[in-house]
Amino acid sequence: MRNRRTFSWAVITVAVIAVAAILSFGPGVNDTPKGPTAAPLILGKTDRLLILAPHPDDEVLGCGGIIQKAVAMDLPVHVAFFTYGDFYEWSFIVYKKRLVLTPKGVEGMARVRHGEAIAADSSLGLSAEDLSFLGYPDFGTLDMWYRAWGQAPPVRGTLTKAAAVPYEDALRPGAPYKADEALADLTAILRKVLPTKVFVSHPADHHPDHRALYLFTRIALLNIDGELSPDVYPYLVHYTDFPAPEGRRPDLPLNPPAGLTGHVDWRTSALGPQETQRKSEALKLHKTQYETTPHYLDSFVRSNELFGDFPVVSLRTDAGAHPLLEASADSTPEAQAVEQEQAHLVGIVSRTVKLEGNCLVFSMDLTRPLAEEVESSVYLFGYRTDTPFSQMPKLHVKLGPITHTVHDGEKQVAWEGLAVTRSARHVDIRVPLERMGQPEKILTSAQTYAAEIPLHWAAWRILDVGVSK
Repeated sequence: MRNRRTFSWAVITVAVIAVAAILSFGPGVNDTPKGPTAAPLILGKTDRLLILAPHPDDEVLGCGGIIQKAVAMDLPVHVAFFTYGDFYEWSFIVYKKRLVLTPKGVEGMARVRHGEAIAADSSLGLSAEDLSFLGYPDFGTLDMWYRAWGQAPPVRGTLTKAAAVPYEDALRPGAPYKADEALADLTAILRKVLPTKVFVSHPADHHPDHRALYLFTRIALLNIDGELSPDVYPYLVHYTDFPAPEGRRPDLPLNPPAGLTGHVDWRTSALGPQETQRKSEALKLHKTQYETTPHYLDSFVRSNELFGDFPVVSLRTDAGAHPLLEASADSTPEAQAVEQEQAHLVGIVSRTVKLEGNCLVFSMDLTRPLAEEVESSVYLFGYRTDTPFSQMPKLHVKLGPITHTVHDGEKQVAWEGLAVTRSARHVDIRVPLERMGQPEKILTSAQTYAAEIPLHWAAWRILDVGVSK
């Protein structure tokens, strides 16, 4: 896994990278990439573009070429940044040549990244008025998604210690770090920009902020579906063996990673030599990031850009189990880890979902049984158009080696009809739809972890339940 914005603490960083290397399910990427077979992404004369970026520099990494094409066609383009990027401690150390320890110092670095984004996007043809900065907590937005809805308290920025947006030039300074607030901001931006095409981070991305932004965006779009229905094009940044080969190769195409090939409806946008050069120059203007990982950032300077999403899974009662994409079972920790470490390296091999009567049955196979200090979580969030999302149940089934509990947000709740059946490496979870608020759609994911360190996470998927409203 190449994730330049994971945990700041060195011991956790090393642990995550080591585990991710071991849990790199799925085949590698050919050393001699062929051009992508994806259909071309075409901009039309009446398009309006909204580009949603988790952090400053993601807009260039994923959409630097698309921005140039839109500007050349005189199309409206707006870029909104979910965070100021105030958690990437290593880049701050490289930039400042010293530790940045105080909340004030961290906020100062976030303002540097704000300025870098303005400069980089200006080089692509945008003005400062074309940019919005929301200011939610870097590396904390997925926590907001999990547990900061309704009456729940706000989360706090890990390094800033802030519980609300601390930046005076943000879209809404002082907005609490709560999920409802982030959803309201994204909804307001959608209604202001009125995009025909939305570019956003990918649900399979390994970085939690990237997954969170996708999820909040999907809920915002569902909420205003009657008034706005843009095409959505997720772009991928953090994923195993992606991009490959690493390094600046503008002559080579950007190909989908092997683990997602054939499972995502990919679109490609070709870049000419001048567009790749301008994209490269824009990346360098994100100086705090480029000085830290230039080889990695340069890997996105290719002859094309890629966009694609998982299809919505349509479930019908008693229609059988529907598989959800997971990593290949051919490469497991048993084949790669030393014996004494195997008990702690548990990955997700497969997931299936089906409807039986008025119940959802979620099934999951693991690479090996859960062991001491190793747990797994399954998330089932319901959605209805006639109920505010903050009021819908957000179930979290937490599985330990022996016991299991169910939570709604942070609150542990009674089982009330839920059932868990387990064998050594297999789990079945049966959930009455009424426990999820009789949803029209369900957003689901799963992960395994040891002492809060993630071992493996499954991409978020959207299920269309197919029941009456």
